[in-house]
Amino acid sequence: MKNIIRQLENKISEKFNLGKSILLLGPRQVGKSTLIRNLHPAIEINLAKQSEFLSHLKDPSLIEKIVAPLNAGSLVFIDEIQRIPSLINTVQALIDEQKDLIFCISGSSARKLKKKEINLLPGRIFSYRLFPLTFWELGEKFNLLKSLQIGGLPEVYLNTYGPELLKEYIEIYLREEIQAEALARNLSTFSRFLDVLASASGHEINYSSLASDSEIPKESLRRYVDILYETLIIHKIPGYTKVKSVRKAVQKEKIYFFDLGVRNGILKIAEDKMTEQQLGHLFEQWIILQLIHFNSYFKKELELFYYRDDYKTEVDLIIKAKKQVFAIEIKWGEKARDEWVLPLEAFDKINSIPTRSYILYRGNRLLKLNNIHIIPFDQFLSNIEKWIS
Repeated sequence: MKNIIRQLENKISEKFNLGKSILLLGPRQVGKSTLIRNLHPAIEINLAKQSEFLSHLKDPSLIEKIVAPLNAGSLVFIDEIQRIPSLINTVQALIDEQKDLIFCISGSSARKLKKKEINLLPGRIFSYRLFPLTFWELGEKFNLLKSLQIGGLPEVYLNTYGPELLKEYIEIYLREEIQAEALARNLSTFSRFLDVLASASGHEINYSSLASDSEIPKESLRRYVDILYETLIIHKIPGYTKVKSVRKAVQKEKIYFFDLGVRNGILKIAEDKMTEQQLGHLFEQWIILQLIHFNSYFKKELELFYYRDDYKTEVDLIIKAKKQVFAIEIKWGEKARDEWVLPLEAFDKINSIPTRSYILYRGNRLLKLNNIHIIPFDQFLSNIEKWIS
C-alpha cells in the first residue's frame, strides 16, 4: 500500500506469532485484505468471489478439506465472512481440534454476525477493527485539507483516481448493499436517509427532525441508524452527564461518519467549494475520529463523550480515563483567542471528576492560558501518550 504501514499490522503479526487467530472487522475499502495479504497467508478463501461463496455455502465442511494438508503454523485467511457467518463456528471447532493452524477472518458487518448469534469464545479468536488511514499511519504523506475533503480510504487517498473510486463506493456499496440490508422499500428512500444523516454527522441525533427532513417514519430512521452503526459506517458518542446537579446535561448521542470523504461524497460537496465554517466542522469531526481510532487500536479503554447543558455550556470532546477526565475544544483557527477557554473553565467548575483541559488548533505555538493548554493539533497527536495518560 505504497509504503503505508498500518498501526494494527504489528499487533496482528504478534498475535499470529503466538499462534493466535483473529477476527478483523471494518467497513469496505479500509484495507483489511491488503493488511492480511502483507502477512503472507498460506491460503486465502475469498467469499466475495461468487464461485467460492457458492462452494462453501453448498458444502460447509469444504473448509476442513482445504486446510487438512496445511503445515503447522500455517495462516488461513477467510475474507468477507459476513456472507457466511456460520463459518466462524467451523473455524472455532478447527482451532480446538487443530491448534497448530492460525486463522484470520475479516468482515464488514458486525450486524450479520450478531444476527446469526456467532459467539467468539475468549482466548480463541481476538477481535480488532480497522479504520481509514490515520494521522500516524500517513506520516509525511499527511495533508490536513486532503484528509478533510476526501477522507482516508487508502485507495481514495493514495491514488489520483481516488475521487472516482469514492463516487463508486457511495453509489454501489452504500446506496445498494447497505440499502438491501436495511430492507428499505426503494433506493430513493434510503438515499434520502443517507443524505439527511450525512448532514447530521458531528451533531446530536434528533429523530423527529430527521424524520421531518427526510419524510421517513421515525421508527424506520432508528432502524436505519442502527444498521449503519452495526455495519461500521457510523460511530456514536453519548453526552457526558457526570456533572453537579445544578446543570441539566444533554444525553442525546452524536453520530460521526467513519470517513469524511464518504460523508462529503454523499452530500456531493465539491472539494473546492468548502467554506471555512464547513472546514472547521470537518476538522472537529476528523480530530474526534483520530481519537476513536487511537482508543481502539491501542485498547486504551477510554470513554469518549461530548458535553452540552441547559446553560449552553458546550465542550467538543470529553475523554474519561480511569482516574482523570480530559476536556477538549477543537478550533479551526490559527491564532489563539482568549474566549476559547470560557467553555472549558465553565465545565471544570461543574465536573465531578478532576479535569485537564486542552484546546487543539491549527497554529504552531504551544500556549497556556488560565491553566488550559492550547496545543497545535499535530503536536498533540504526535505526542498523544503524553497528553492523554
